Amino acid sequence: MTSPVTPHGTSRLRHRSVLRASAVALTGSALAFGGSLALLGPSISSASSHREAPLTAADPQADNTDTYAFVSPDNSGSVTLIANWIPFEEPAGGPNFYPFSPDAHYNIKLDTNGDSIPDITYQWQFKTMDLRGTKTFLYNNGPVTSLTDPNLLFRQTYTLTKIAGGKSTVLVSGANVAPSRVGDASMPNYSALRQQAITNVNGGGKTFAGQADDPFFLDLRVFDLLYGANLKETGHDTLNGYNVNSVALQVPKSALGLSKDGIIGVWSTTDRPSMRVTRANGTQSYSGSYVQVSRLGSPLVNEVVVPAGLKDAFNALPPIKDHTIPAVVAKVTNPEVPQLIQSIYGIAAPPTPRNDLVAIFLTGLKGLNQPASVTPAEMLRLNTGIKPAESPNRLGVLAGDNAGFPNGRRLGDDVVDIELQALEGAVTVDASGKATDVTIVQPLANGDLVNANDVAFGSSFPYVALPHSGSTVRPALAAASTPIGTTGTRGSSNPPLVPGLAGGLGILLAGLGVLLFRRERRQVVATP
Repeated sequence: MTSPVTPHGTSRLRHRSVLRASAVALTGSALAFGGSLALLGPSISSASSHREAPLTAADPQADNTDTYAFVSPDNSGSVTLIANWIPFEEPAGGPNFYPFSPDAHYNIKLDTNGDSIPDITYQWQFKTMDLRGTKTFLYNNGPVTSLTDPNLLFRQTYTLTKIAGGKSTVLVSGANVAPSRVGDASMPNYSALRQQAITNVNGGGKTFAGQADDPFFLDLRVFDLLYGANLKETGHDTLNGYNVNSVALQVPKSALGLSKDGIIGVWSTTDRPSMRVTRANGTQSYSGSYVQVSRLGSPLVNEVVVPAGLKDAFNALPPIKDHTIPAVVAKVTNPEVPQLIQSIYGIAAPPTPRNDLVAIFLTGLKGLNQPASVTPAEMLRLNTGIKPAESPNRLGVLAGDNAGFPNGRRLGDDVVDIELQALEGAVTVDASGKATDVTIVQPLANGDLVNANDVAFGSSFPYVALPHSGSTVRPALAAASTPIGTTGTRGSSNPPLVPGLAGGLGILLAGLGVLLFRRERRQVVATP
């Protein structure tokens, strides 16, 4: 459908993993919400991503961590949507472990015509059955061999509803949730439990809800003055060994009501009732209308770009409002990060206005994933007509693999490295927003030296890896620092960082540390 734009033969100098181009786009969207605070008013609630906002940090069950959207690699006639919640789940974190909240709505939203308003919402609502009472503190009182095993004392089910055109249709009712992976003695064959949690959907497709390995991979020591102030703290996947809660849906393309161009916008949200009451006897209850408390589309936007005082507001903001806030557009067309890089490294910042970033993060690239008629907004944009790559490249569009980020987001896309390249001008676009060239900024080509997940993803739905067992001690972050210019735990095939840039990069990282944390480091798109 589209032919990839291959990277320029002579790579340029740029590639700081932690900086993320999404920070740029997000800056637009995230900072835009500054002007939208008045619009949000008292409805502001929680936030999204890995502890990126004050309210969400206090409400992990509502905290979105990542959203993924891609054409199913083993079933190209369908699209797979995945959204994750509850960051940093320690596998042995009993006795209550990590249930979904029965008082929240977990949503994946789709814009099928480019107006940045959801045309389809897939909504998961959970129900809890807790048989422990006053008899025991145990999650299970014996080996669990099925999702209905009497030994499983705490279990959840869910209803999946499709909301479209003002009509709600129940697709699945009473489906079983895969439980937290307590340990090998409690769940000797967790793979079988995962399989039992895959449920067929009325009208075609499959759904899954349960615990999974956290699929996001990156070195989070960015917060220690951006990788130790001299890049000595890179090369280790900080999320290695942690789990998340996932919902996944594989749906036939024919069920999406696609427009002629086949492009969809995708983001996830969490809704909670507007009022919570905590009683003196220790019980809680929710009431009132549901309000959005978390939002996540492209990776690392809220956590890395939005100031602390505005993060909660961004989580309550719908995408349709993004383009109405001048501060958003200004931060995209004239971003701060390239200026910082220029002052520290002497690498000229790309000329402004940055229409390349507007295309990459807000509208999609023309000819790749930009709808025929589009309202600029922060979300994933996926061209469902592009077939899955036979040999996916972690750098997606940057490497000529148009099936990857920023065309949607696959589990294996290295969004951190991709976004940094985009921010530094690796993609050239014309006036229409069509990519005409891709040139890698070579001195930054190593990124954070974390190029793959700690465990392999699955080859079939739901694709996310099995959660880590509570029986296994979570891998500790290696004490020894990775020397600058080495490949680190995951070995990078890219050339080592230029030694002369190491110290300066450390300083840059320190200055940008506040911006970069979240979990999304993906790619830049190239269009024909």
